[in-house]
Amino acid sequence: MPRIATSPADLLSPSEALSLSGLEFMQSILDGTNPGPPIGATMGYALHAIKEGHATFRGAPGFAMTNPMGTVHGGWYGTLLDSAMACAVMTLVPRGSIYTTLEYKVNILRAIPLDTMIDAIGTTDHVGRSTGVARGEIRGVEDGRLYATGSTTCIVMKIA
Repeated sequence: MPRIATSPADLLSPSEALSLSGLEFMQSILDGTNPGPPIGATMGYALHAIKEGHATFRGAPGFAMTNPMGTVHGGWYGTLLDSAMACAVMTLVPRGSIYTTLEYKVNILRAIPLDTMIDAIGTTDHVGRSTGVARGEIRGVEDGRLYATGSTTCIVMKIA
């Protein structure tokens, strides 16, 4: 079970992070060796599965994630899809490199009922020396229902 960072001191130093491949980094979060980002606790989701070219986050939107109309805020969909798609790219980033999201797009297909457990699934289409491209979807865990789709382009930068 992933643990969550509660202070900056919990996170790996830049040199420690760069000593790992992106896949090793993500696997260390999943197995609890290294902490996951605090946004997971804030937004109610955590890393659920990781393998080369794929990342899955699992969570359920609670009342704190609603907009003024009482439905799940679009930013929640976007945050989960950005995490899943970008982390899928990260699994293919080599040791000594970092990445960041350059842009992403979200298509919300239907409202997620509050407290519905979902998977945000990211799958890479391409990761090269300077860019990564991935797609994502949010599906209900129980019924497999498709709630949203997305796409992203990430920039990959060699640091060391």
